Amino acid sequence: MTKQFILLLLTIGLWSGLTHTKTASAQFGPPGGGPGGPGGFGGQDNGRKKAEFTGVTEDAPKGNGKVSGILVDSTTGKPVEFATIALISTKTNKPIDGTTTDVKGHFTLGKLAPGDFRLQYSFIGYKNKDSQPFTVVKGTDLNMGSVKIPADIRLLGEVTVTGQAALIEEKVDRLVFNADKDMTAKGGDASDVLKRVPMLSVDLDGNVSLRGSQNIRVLINNKPSTIVAANVADALKQLPADMIKSVEVITSPSAKYDAEGAAGIINIVTKKNTLHGLTLNVDAGVGLRASNLGLNGSYRQGKLGITLGGFGRAMYNRASSTLDQTTMTGTTALRTSQIGTAFDKPIFGQYTMGFDYDLAKNQSLSANIRYGSRNFIQQQTQLTNTYANEALLSMTNRDVNRKDLSNSVDMNLDYIRTFKPQQEWSISTQFSRTGLTNNFYADILGQTGELTGRQRNLNNNTNQELTFQTDYQTPLRKNQLLEFGGKAIMRQVDSHYQYQVAGSTGELVFDPTNPSGSLAYSQNIAAGYISYTYVTPSKFTFKVGTRYERTTISAKANETTPLAIPNYGNLVPSINVSKTLNKSTLKAAYNRRIQRPGLQQLNPNPNAANPQNINVGNPTLSPELTDNMELSISSTIKKTYLNAAVFGRLTNNAISQIRIPADTLSGFPSGSIITTFQNIGIQRTVGANVFFNTSITSKWSVNGGIDGYYMYMQGLTPGADGKSITISNSGVSIGGRLMSQLQLDKGWSAQVFSFFRGPNPQLQGTMGSFYMYSVGVRKDIANKRGSIGLAAENFAGNGVTMRTTLNSPLLTQVNVNHLYNSNVKLTFSYRIGKMTFEEQRRKAKSVSNDDVKGEGGGDQQAAPPAARPR
Repeated sequence: MTKQFILLLLTIGLWSGLTHTKTASAQFGPPGGGPGGPGGFGGQDNGRKKAEFTGVTEDAPKGNGKVSGILVDSTTGKPVEFATIALISTKTNKPIDGTTTDVKGHFTLGKLAPGDFRLQYSFIGYKNKDSQPFTVVKGTDLNMGSVKIPADIRLLGEVTVTGQAALIEEKVDRLVFNADKDMTAKGGDASDVLKRVPMLSVDLDGNVSLRGSQNIRVLINNKPSTIVAANVADALKQLPADMIKSVEVITSPSAKYDAEGAAGIINIVTKKNTLHGLTLNVDAGVGLRASNLGLNGSYRQGKLGITLGGFGRAMYNRASSTLDQTTMTGTTALRTSQIGTAFDKPIFGQYTMGFDYDLAKNQSLSANIRYGSRNFIQQQTQLTNTYANEALLSMTNRDVNRKDLSNSVDMNLDYIRTFKPQQEWSISTQFSRTGLTNNFYADILGQTGELTGRQRNLNNNTNQELTFQTDYQTPLRKNQLLEFGGKAIMRQVDSHYQYQVAGSTGELVFDPTNPSGSLAYSQNIAAGYISYTYVTPSKFTFKVGTRYERTTISAKANETTPLAIPNYGNLVPSINVSKTLNKSTLKAAYNRRIQRPGLQQLNPNPNAANPQNINVGNPTLSPELTDNMELSISSTIKKTYLNAAVFGRLTNNAISQIRIPADTLSGFPSGSIITTFQNIGIQRTVGANVFFNTSITSKWSVNGGIDGYYMYMQGLTPGADGKSITISNSGVSIGGRLMSQLQLDKGWSAQVFSFFRGPNPQLQGTMGSFYMYSVGVRKDIANKRGSIGLAAENFAGNGVTMRTTLNSPLLTQVNVNHLYNSNVKLTFSYRIGKMTFEEQRRKAKSVSNDDVKGEGGGDQQAAPPAARPR
């Protein structure tokens, strides 16, 4: 890490040298947001003439004049945080002082000498606006009131005469994809939305990767859920795209975040109704592959707000696959050829209820309950031929009915008290529980189709979390912020599994030849953190912090056998630095992250629904540690916004997925392959990503990007002599996306989208490439109270094909998956109710557990406390 830290210091030094050059910029704060100057935390940089303007630092004349106000968005009325406020002399037309707005849009310039001035308000995504000239005399205390700043339509992703948010935005601590601007995702689920987000990719199974790594943490409204911890891909299918407002990507979290998520954090923000009165939203869609219906109602009066929501989605889809694999058993080469087809019929539901109440002007209480259900039913046929040294050994046909069922409940109660701007204390609690059932039933058929046997696997799991958290933050001076807090998480995972068999007649009975048993896994985490933010007079922003997490584990197999899993403690530092130069923002970050194993990686149940590919977890897994570094630059050039970043990850004790041939001791057929997880590897990843957003005209926007990385992996695998040997693999993966939106007359709009992901290197081979595309049109109706849309996905050809190859000393495998995902869908949405807005109120914070590895950013500066996960 010494080399990386030296590199970071050299980079900071280079930036520091750049800032001493002369420039005529009036930017006092970072155009991408964030406290770019000493006023960034509600204070002001008083009486100091900025070196950025002349290259010379000198004291400005001082007095006792004062100017203040609040800056708000002209369209939404919401505060514009961390915008630049420049004080300009009307005589010289040059800036002589300035500050930035705080998280509530407030600004103050004090100690002003007598003279004639005007204010200039500026921020990326908005037009510059000048105030009327005014005169400061001794004792002047001028309040500019609420200043409305209009959006810059040249920078927006979906433009109307009233102005709208860009499809892609970069905020001070995260990249934001505004999903409610994406019409082709309507009627889909969360995985359909995440496919469109820069730096993310979603494979055909719904597994999400960030910059090539599935070691991420997914939050919903800044909160975790045990269903997400169990399986990210399945959890995303429960969340309808129509209820997603935005997706936030945080690649370099600060110490305030849980230390989990090696590659970063993804926060899915759902639509929240801020209307005053009684409202009801209806969203519905029908398509060739899925149909959905959603109802969302709210009532808000005075200090009380209540919301109710219900969403359901039914899917139907086909897939097919071919498998050709060879394993070595002594001198015998066993080759397996398999053809499979599947028909999926999943049904997903989600129901929510919440309330918030203002106890007092500076105190708020909120509570929410969410219930989700998944009924994933799949019918499979598997025709398998096995050859020994190319001679046909057996032929098997299986009809498999697979049931993957779950129900989850999340409940939270949160309290926050604000003492003064930027000084607040919060208490958060959450209880989350998920019940999982993952069973299959198989009829085994002979060569002529007769029933020769039956098999069933019963696998029931529960995953439960109880969390207590408290946070406190306070400004130390006008350019410094201190944050600290503590957290306790208590987790319990229970799994029970067994196999049953029967002949062509008779009842199913316990199978003594296949593994069965149980796992009781208890994990307790105690954590504390401290974070310090400092903004220098030269507009560098430093955010440094450290977090300590102590993890204790106790686990038993088969009720009585203790598993030797050691306890551990981890100190995880983080450093974030940013600097604004004219219309560009430079950022650098380093942090260390922990990746704890997830439920499916721990679950020891051997899932042999396909006996040629058996999946089994490893309850003795230890966490992995990753060091992350990132450098990025963002800039606006005329009508185009650009963002580019380079990053590196170093992971030791990596949790790696490995595949080994089954033997007679495993209880599974010879020639089959067991997929499991072990702490056996190291990973080195370096990469870069670039994305852009440009407006060709006021009604036509295009955005897209390209990302790529190089990965080196090293680990252990069984060798031909039975001993473990070291193997390695490396490769480059490149992906990209392109989206265009067009606003037409009379409420019509259109959109096209395309995505491609190249081959992805793995320790024992390569996962194949895949692509997807869509087009859509939408018509607003009833004065924009509703809309009707039509979209088509992957409509040319016959679906998407992905080819995966695996190689090791004992096995080779080629697996081709074909997904028939052509789709046409019709969507409808309508909103009824009283349409009066009320001022956005302070909400209590809530728990965010972002510390468990999913199956399958950076908090650069002080973000609004109520808007960020912890």
